[in-house]
Amino acid sequence: MSEQSVDPRIVRTKKMLKEALAELIEEKGFDAITVKDLTTRAGLNRGTFYLNYVDKYDLLEKSEEEALQGLSEITRHANPLEVRQYLARKEVYPPLIRVFEYLIEHKAFFKAILGPKGNPTFQKKLRDFMETNFYEKLIPLHTHDAAKVVPIDYLIAYFTSANLGVIQHWFESGMKYTPREMATMMASLSLNGPTGLLFSTIAHPAKEPPDHP
Repeated sequence: MSEQSVDPRIVRTKKMLKEALAELIEEKGFDAITVKDLTTRAGLNRGTFYLNYVDKYDLLEKSEEEALQGLSEITRHANPLEVRQYLARKEVYPPLIRVFEYLIEHKAFFKAILGPKGNPTFQKKLRDFMETNFYEKLIPLHTHDAAKVVPIDYLIAYFTSANLGVIQHWFESGMKYTPREMATMMASLSLNGPTGLLFSTIAHPAKEPPDHP
């Protein structure tokens, strides 16, 4: 590990620039951002910026890489089969909770980059990440008969796009649910599908509370 990578001044400078990037993306979109915008918002000079990044694209790319690396550390040993086992015991799969905790820890960046003025390319990177790090583990379980109904690549595309949509809606709607609640929703949707949950609700409606005189 280099001396620069552990220098607290460098760490602080990069944090300030990433925070400025997230704020400006939400305000005006990445294409409209200049290096001057970034340094002014972060309270730094241009020379400091160029000591750390080649240009604004380098800052964006490295910020995205760091965000995905953090998710990778959480999901490295995650297994979609374990999600069903936890759900059957009415428990929540810990790595899923940790994912949403991580999204909260870095909410400024994720909310901006996945928002309407964010980077559509990152959305594809995140879907690819979900596919590679989680849903590809389902491939050995996909039987020949199941493939006749839904080919595995379409199944994975459904899961990754649906999960990304849930995450984006969570940010857009003000993150009203806790990481545990979001992990429960994500697991239920992935295992039962929206239609399965809908018909389950219809077949077993919630009991109305008793009337009190």
